[in-house]
Amino acid sequence: MFNIGPWELGLILLVALIVVGPGKLPEVAKSIGQGINEFKKVTNGYKKEFQEAMDSVEPKAKPDSKQVLVAEGDTLADMADKFDAVVVDQQAPEAHVDAVAEPSKPE
Repeated sequence: MFNIGPWELGLILLVALIVVGPGKLPEVAKSIGQGINEFKKVTNGYKKEFQEAMDSVEPKAKPDSKQVLVAEGDTLADMADKFDAVVVDQQAPEAHVDAVAEPSKPE
């Protein structure tokens, strides 16, 4: 998480030992651990409330009846056919007629 190596951790512990002293170090470590646990509980509570609020505002999307689903046994040709069907279905009727029209012959 913080990418702290063994040398950095040793230096932090040495500074803590000098600043706090050997008698108070276990108490300080215990209170820091309790503070971290309390912080995790609070942030998890906020995450849960936020997720519940998002779920109530934006319900899960229902699959569209025209949605293309790729089945496990589909070949590449099957998937291409499904894709082509969706593309043709999504185009405007005018665009579809233009796309199917024969190209003009040079005169």
